[in-house]
Amino acid sequence: MKAAYIGIDLLYPALAALRETGAEILKIFTCETDNKTEFNTEVCRDAETHGTPLQKTRIREADLIALREAGCEMVLCGGYYYKIPIVEGMKMINIHPALLPIGRGAWPMAVTILKGLRESGVTIHKMTAELDAGDILLQEKIEVGPRETLQSLTDKQRAVVPGMVRKLCAEPEKIWANARPQGEYFEYWPCPTEEDWTITEDMETEEIDRRLRAFYGYEVILRKGGERWEVIGAGIGPNAEPGKTAIPFAGQIISAGQARRI
Repeated sequence: MKAAYIGIDLLYPALAALRETGAEILKIFTCETDNKTEFNTEVCRDAETHGTPLQKTRIREADLIALREAGCEMVLCGGYYYKIPIVEGMKMINIHPALLPIGRGAWPMAVTILKGLRESGVTIHKMTAELDAGDILLQEKIEVGPRETLQSLTDKQRAVVPGMVRKLCAEPEKIWANARPQGEYFEYWPCPTEEDWTITEDMETEEIDRRLRAFYGYEVILRKGGERWEVIGAGIGPNAEPGKTAIPFAGQIISAGQARRI
């Protein structure tokens, strides 16, 4: 099978699994990332290692038409910052880290933890002009633990992706033909904003903990008296972990891998 891949490192195991199936990858598309909280290093390294053309600029319709003319049969997306043009004549497929039709939106993992849900998953679906609305090809459920963090949930999702991609590539025509429509009912979860990842001293400890877990690995804002801190990799507990910055906060200690006043 001739294929192309679109994505950052978030779901990089999908690209690795696609190669393992023997697919000929004609091109890889990725985005410029900060390589601090979101990364593209694995994807870029993969392209360099295998001599695959790599494009970091935004995908245009012409890019996809050129792929189709080169015989590309499938485009697989594992996380991308921009809306992707839909081109007929190829299987255009997206990997979404939620159990569609629940959890449409750009950042369902964080929202899953903010909502206190106990189930999540991964959905592989047809890509359509309407985001996250395409027919479902494959789906895997994942249990969300009571102490789940954004990082640990993402790790669980990354772990099930390779098997799903291998299954997709083993019977692409059959799975495509048997796709299941999402139906009329769905839940769209707006992308969290700074208000969602801001913590104040008047919040209950449970809410502070939930927000730290929901955005673990990303910037969280602490408002402490007249101070404003930005912390990354933060947790709440009686003592800071070794090697982490300790910040007294609301009668607790916030320990963070990175912390700075802003």
